[in-house]
Amino acid sequence: MNKEMDVFRDFQTFLSESGTVPENKTKFYIHWVQRFLKFCNYELDNINTERVSQYLDSLDADEKIADWQVKQAADAVILYVEQYLKKPLQQITSLAENSRSNSTAQKVTLSWEHILEEAKNLIRLRHYSISTEKTYLGWIVRFKTYMKDCEPHLLEANDVKNYLTHLALHGRVSASTQNQAFNALLFLYRHILHKDMNDLTSVARAKRKVTLPAVLSRDEVKRLLSFLNGQYLLMAQLMYGCGLRLMECLRLRIKDVDFENDLLVVRSGKGEKDRALTIPEKIKEELAKYVASVKEIYEQDVKIGYGEVSLPGALEKKYPGAAREWAWQWMFPAQKLSVDPRTGNVRRWHIHPAAIQRALKGAVVKAGLPKKASCHTLRHSFATHLLEAGQNIRTIQELLGHKHVNTTMIYTHVIRKKPSEVRSPLDAL
Repeated sequence: MNKEMDVFRDFQTFLSESGTVPENKTKFYIHWVQRFLKFCNYELDNINTERVSQYLDSLDADEKIADWQVKQAADAVILYVEQYLKKPLQQITSLAENSRSNSTAQKVTLSWEHILEEAKNLIRLRHYSISTEKTYLGWIVRFKTYMKDCEPHLLEANDVKNYLTHLALHGRVSASTQNQAFNALLFLYRHILHKDMNDLTSVARAKRKVTLPAVLSRDEVKRLLSFLNGQYLLMAQLMYGCGLRLMECLRLRIKDVDFENDLLVVRSGKGEKDRALTIPEKIKEELAKYVASVKEIYEQDVKIGYGEVSLPGALEKKYPGAAREWAWQWMFPAQKLSVDPRTGNVRRWHIHPAAIQRALKGAVVKAGLPKKASCHTLRHSFATHLLEAGQNIRTIQELLGHKHVNTTMIYTHVIRKKPSEVRSPLDAL
């Protein structure tokens, strides 16, 4: 037991000295590592990618552990294994096999193909979303092209600095796009190449524009909705009537709509937070009819041997039959079956974001609106109209799922700066 305590004390010292983890989170990282070592029976020599994956899957299957906790555990364990124990996860197996055939085990020089495969595997090990996977791999490929297919082991921190500067000065990308590229390359260097990024203060930063959100008036919202129909109309009504983000709307499942209590539950929204919203009375009846039509599609899929959907985390392993249950079906299913890019199974996914975006763009043109409106504009309009109606800013913050009230305060600037309410000084002469 004393030896075990020494291990955790040394790891705590490592965390403090490295400054990688905020001080208020150190105890949680130690907790997850402690559970991991117990899971491995404290056999450090047997720690490998498979063991880490099995441990994280066991946490994911535990209903008492939230998704954000699984991700925190993944960060803690991978930090412990890769940086504290100095065992690069994706290279453990290959190095072990190399050592059997060669008395002096040498680090395998990986090609870009291996780099991308490692990145994909590690992203999935960390339980990142499919969209994050596509984004990170996309930036790694673009960086590879920028470096003219330079050998991965020759890459240096300055190469990232030069690339990020190139994006800002020549690519003229936005600040958010540059940060996205930075996060992807930081992941590549830290977890795949195992190289330090060092100081990045010399990187030219893209300018972040401070803009007020576009907001539609009530009449404009009414006109816009009149040019939508079917599931697209319902989706737009939910985004405006409940303040949903586009992906929150698309990822709704049948079990998330409680007609008896007039509740709509958003699961794992931005920041991995759940929140409950009131179903607008105006669409309750139409929404119920729509759900009945979705059930008909589901029953037809079941008859021909399908009817399966993707489940979050490791629920498919814990509840093998849940993927075919009605409660887990998508509220807004796609018209066609498709192949899951991760499992290869044929499933019905939810509607693609581009479909509702195209429908809304067409409605904006037909309605003759002079504003550049999008799905997120409906969310902005929801918040602004509630504020105009006298709702408390804290209430609106909770309904929107904002972490900080400062984010919600932007809508106070929107209603304060109406040109029609500002009297010109010329009129006072």
